[in-house]
Parts: sequence; structure tokens; C-alpha cells
Amino acid sequence: MKIKIKLPDDSERKFDSGMSCYEIAKKINPRFAKEALACVINNQLKDLNTIITSDSELKFLTFKDEEGKKVFWHSSAHILAMAVTKLFPKAKMAIGPAIENGFYYDFLVNKPFTKEDLKKIEGEMKEIIKQKIPFERKEVSKKKAQELFKNNEFKLELIKELKVKPSLYYNNKFVDLCRGPHVPHTGYVKAVKLLSTSSAYWKGRSDGKVLMRIYGISFPKKKMLDEYLKFLEEVEKRNHIKLGKQLKLYSFHPEAPGMPFFRNNGVLLMNNIMKYWQEEHDKLNYRIIMTPQILSADLWVRSGHSKHYKENMYYLEIDDKEYAVKPMNCPGGMLVYKEDSHSYKEFPLKVAEIGVVHRHELSGVLSGLFRVRRFTQDDAHIFMTEEQIVPVIKETVNLIIRMYKTFGVPLDHVEISTRPEKSIGTDEQWEIATTSLIKALNELGMEYTINEGDGAFYGPKIDFHLKDAIGRTWQCGTIQLDFALPENFDLTYIGDDNKKHRPVMIHRVVLGAIERFMAILVENYAGAFPLWLAPEKTRIIPISDRHKDYAKKIFEELRKKGMHCVLDDSQETVEYRIRKAQLMKVPLMIVIGDKEVKNKTLAVRTRDGKVKFGVKLNELIKEMKEKIEKRINE
Repeated sequence: MKIKIKLPDDSERKFDSGMSCYEIAKKINPRFAKEALACVINNQLKDLNTIITSDSELKFLTFKDEEGKKVFWHSSAHILAMAVTKLFPKAKMAIGPAIENGFYYDFLVNKPFTKEDLKKIEGEMKEIIKQKIPFERKEVSKKKAQELFKNNEFKLELIKELKVKPSLYYNNKFVDLCRGPHVPHTGYVKAVKLLSTSSAYWKGRSDGKVLMRIYGISFPKKKMLDEYLKFLEEVEKRNHIKLGKQLKLYSFHPEAPGMPFFRNNGVLLMNNIMKYWQEEHDKLNYRIIMTPQILSADLWVRSGHSKHYKENMYYLEIDDKEYAVKPMNCPGGMLVYKEDSHSYKEFPLKVAEIGVVHRHELSGVLSGLFRVRRFTQDDAHIFMTEEQIVPVIKETVNLIIRMYKTFGVPLDHVEISTRPEKSIGTDEQWEIATTSLIKALNELGMEYTINEGDGAFYGPKIDFHLKDAIGRTWQCGTIQLDFALPENFDLTYIGDDNKKHRPVMIHRVVLGAIERFMAILVENYAGAFPLWLAPEKTRIIPISDRHKDYAKKIFEELRKKGMHCVLDDSQETVEYRIRKAQLMKVPLMIVIGDKEVKNKTLAVRTRDGKVKFGVKLNELIKEMKEKIEKRINE
């Protein structure tokens, strides 16, 4: 009997009933069959050895597909578990999923895995791969599964939670509880590398058992693994935590988890970022305010944050009254708005605040400057009439795009997020707001995607996602229309009819969390900042004591011109001092010897080793000022 198989290109082909997906793939194209890892039959993920007996839609998955990668990496996690349980028979398996880049498996063991252990485990995995052991799927009763895993409390808990018949995957005598699918046999994994080990709580619960997690990566070709390991080396070179310490920008201490300590160079870098920010906002007539760090708990009830955000806030008691450390700047800005009566003639009224906020993030998600508990936001609240929404949105979008371009960080994509299930405001308000955002981007000729149902509860938003130097994307800028706060705080303005009206308000940030944006810049430039951003512009290095007086004059003159520089007149060798400056990634080094003192010139060395002799100080200052004022990224 023949059955019809519909393929992704909408073509239909007939095959004998009872053939496996792998056999069908071979009939279509033997070469393609070798690349196939799993398949999708009528929208359901299946193993390649699945038999088809009726007309079906069929799609094959390869390593190029995201789902194909997940199948491949999940199969690799099983191979890891096979190796661990062979080498460490007392180890208890927990879970082993595929993740964004690779896989991991959690085990309960008597002592943590060492680097030597990982080498042995990796070696055993390679032996298992050589054997091309098939993955065989069996469905069993809950009772049978419970009996099989009676000594493993983790598997028993998972079996108890199952709402379907348990499925098991066998590799010879090894068995694991798994819904699959998997690659046909272990030999599909051509290259594997175990990367690291760490502790983890069972199911991420702080009261759960502490397990040991092993992370790994695998590929269907050795060349792909080699390329990935080179990529990881590049990632490590750009690691902002490591560079922050090396360049004396910031540090982290257990006395304040998730709250960075900024050193002098870090403050100088932030000042350079914020100087440009201030210039751009001055051009657009933003008013700058500052509001308190701690505000009464009543205010956060009025704003709605206590209802929607309380678990992320820090509360304290002062004079028998409850207060909260602000997680956002908005409510303070609303109080400032209410200080004066407002007219439509003032609109759009643009009020910005560089505000420090605190949010209670779980310790497990803290990650350098990318995820912190204390950070700075370049917030702004713009009050306007309904007719001004589109032009204000367009102006704000242009500001965001312009600033990203100046910083040399590429925009990856823009998305509009629409009304979520839980929201406030009328259908008419949401329609006007969403249509306005779409219209503004269309008029600017910008590409965007629609992220259905992911807007804030108080209004739709536009999010701007940056791509960093290693390909990750970060949501930084955002423009959010808000119906809630103008209503909750009874904000009004006098219209041209001399009556009170409710203003339209947007929240917006350009950089977002400035700490996160700084981390992106550190990694984007690998710490080698362009002159305008560099905390230390130049380092002056006199060759010997007789050159120090001239060096000091150069130092003082550069300082007068606003160039932050360092005079290194230590007793170390010139080569050592140059090397120190290079490690600090200083853009320019001025080396002063007899010739420079005699001719009143400078020998200027760039951080990549190029040297220019006979440079006049006024010429150097002119060139530096031009690069700084034009913010040239080189």
C-alpha cells in the first residue's frame, strides 16, 4: 500500500506504507539522509526510525535547524550521562537538557567533579561515540518506570509529575527517562568537548539538593568544534568582568552582591558616556531632574508597583513608617510634574533623569554588569497631546539610532510589543497607542517585528535590541506609552479650550541600564576604547630622570586642555612601562628622551605599536581634540 507524504516545499510523493522516516529520507536524497537528525511528522517531533503508515506531512531536521540542534545536543547529554554513570557508578542522574549553546547534565555525587574527572569523562564519551550505540525508545507504564528508577529520587519525582505514559531511551544497558527524540545512534556526534562544571540546585529551588552540573558542546563535524573553541577564546578576551579588573574600571565584592564598585577609570568612562548623552539631550531641550532614592510605600501603592513589582523591591522602615528603595524613577517624576500647573503650550514636555535604582534580582542570575541589583537608568518621561505622539516617537527613535551609531554599537532589530492579556486602559486607548507606534516607524522607513501580547500592562512599546561583538543581542532602548501613571497620579494640563485634560505620556530610555551598556562597550572594543571614550587618553613616559621636568610640563599642558593623562616616571624600564600602558589599552603613549627635550617635540606611540617622532604638542592636542569632539571610533 502506498501513502502520500507532503514535504515542506508543498510537493507530494508516494512511498510504501511501513517505511521509517530515515528510509524515506534515503529515497529522497541519500546525502541528505546522512545529515538528517530527527523529523517532524504532522507537527510532532519524532525519531528518524519512526514508522509511517498513513498520509502525513513530513519535515526532516538537520543541525542547521534550531530544533535539530536541540535534538543533537540532548542526545549528547545522554552520552555524557552514560559516561559519568560508567566511571562513577554511585552518581545519580537528575536532568540533562539541551541549552542555547550545547547541553548539560546534573548529577548527585559525593564530591565535586575535577578537571581531571572531566578529561576522563570526555574520553569515555568519545569511546561511546565510536561504538555507534543506537538510541531505542520504549513506552512503559508509570509503575514499570518507578520500579526501574526506584533508587533515584529525581527520576521518581519527574515520573510522578508526568501526565502521559513514560517513555524511556535505551543505549544497550543504559537507560534514561526521556520524551526524546534523539539521533539514531551515538556515532552521529563527531566532536565533543566538556567545558566546565558547577553546582546547581535541583529544579533551581534554593531548598533543593545541591547537584553537580557538567556543561558540554558537540557538533556533527570536528571543524565546527574547532571554530567554536576559537570563538570561546575571543569571548574570553572580551569578557567585561575580566577586562574591568585589568583596566581598573570596576570590581565586585561579596559585601554587596550585584552592586558594582566603580574605580576612577570606570567613573571617567561613565562620564565620557554621559557627556555625550547630555549634549544630545540639550539639543532636544530636555529638562534634567533628580529624585530621591527612598520613597514612601504609599507612593508605590499609588503607582501600581506594589501590586505588580513588589517581589523585586527593597523595603525598609523609617520613623515607624514603611518606605521602599526605588526600582524605577517614574513615580518621583510624577511628583515633580505635579509641582506646577501645565499648559498644552509647554508640550511636548521632556523631563529626563539619570537615576540610580535597585531591584532584587535572584543571586543565581547576577552576571557582571549585565545583570545587577544596583544600576543607573537614563530615564525620561515625555508629556504630550495625542496629536504629538507620532512626531515625538519619531524624534525619540532618531535620537536612539543616532546615539547607538556614535557609540559604534550596531542595532540588531526593533520590535513593537502589543497589548498583553492583563492590561489597563480602554480598547480605544490601546488602538490609538499601537497605531501611533506603527505609524511612526513606518514614516521613518524602519523595519520592525510585531511581538504580540508582550507589551507592558500599561501600554504598548518599541524595544531596540543591540548586537554585541560576539553576536549576542541585548534589549537596551525602549519607548513605552503609559496610560496608568497619568491616571493614578491625576496628571493634567490646560488645553486650548481652557479645560483640564489628561496628558499622553511615554517612558523612554536610550542606553537603558548604563552599567549594562558599559559592559557592551567594554566587550565591543575589547577594552581598547576610541580616544573619545577612553578613560586615560595618553600616558607620558620619560626615559630617565633628566627628562622628567619636560615630561611634567607636557602632563600639565594636556591636563589644562582637558585630556586625562597619566605621568609614569617610575624607576622601571621604558619597555616595562610601555608594556604596562599597552595592557591598560591606553590609546597614546608619549615617550620623552634627549631628542624630544632638545627639540621640544614628542615621540607618540599608538597602542598597536606605531611610533611617530618629532610631533609638536600643539599639533597633538589639535588632533586629539578633533577626534574627541567628532567622536571618531578608531
